[in-house]
Amino acid sequence: MKFAVQMYSVRDGIDNGDDLLKALEHVKQAGYEGVEFAGTQGLPAETIKAKLDELGLVCVGTHLGVDDFTPENRDKTLAFYQTLGCACVGVGGGPTGTEQDLCRVIEILGGANDAFEPQGVKVYFHNHTGEFQPPEDSADDRTILERLGERMWLEIDTYWSFRAGVDNKTFLRENKDRICLIHLKDGVDGTPCAIGEGENDIAAILDAAEKIGMEWVIVENDDPVPDGISDVTRSMAYLKKHFG
Repeated sequence: MKFAVQMYSVRDGIDNGDDLLKALEHVKQAGYEGVEFAGTQGLPAETIKAKLDELGLVCVGTHLGVDDFTPENRDKTLAFYQTLGCACVGVGGGPTGTEQDLCRVIEILGGANDAFEPQGVKVYFHNHTGEFQPPEDSADDRTILERLGERMWLEIDTYWSFRAGVDNKTFLRENKDRICLIHLKDGVDGTPCAIGEGENDIAAILDAAEKIGMEWVIVENDDPVPDGISDVTRSMAYLKKHFG
């Protein structure tokens, strides 16, 4: 099991392409082996791939918008991330709170997954707390996440699942066949923080991740303190001390 970092965590230092390439150097120095992108600052895929190879980093995923996976856009999306050697591409969330919105997301992302999987790329949806309940206007009592998972892969954000009242260890084991990536996140009273500084059961999550054979666990902090690089560096130090 290897650790990657969601680059959104270090967004405070990224204003252009050069900043992004420099940030990759910083996360490598902090001890991460992979990255999940949240925007590429207009850089060509070939430029990013060259930097990843130089540093020995792996692109394990990316957060895009739902519209990047529509039939008219998905070929471009696939080509870009295949160049990066990325085996999973997805969205960091999407409008799923109503039956109409959920059906649209399922149609678009499910269709993209059907097209991408034969080419070795999985399409995933990243949860927040709301996906652990049905749409507000639906006669279907299944949760949003259950319905999404029937057509695409899931990236489970283990702090938002914890905040939704989910037992992460049980959930990860029971849904292992539809989970392609895990976000390792900590927090206090709904506010994310560095790993080991919050209320989430990090040991239980990592134990479950190992038992289900998860190759990559991705560290993320939506609200890093005092800055992104310092925060994710503390997270890695904690992980190395307690789970290295």
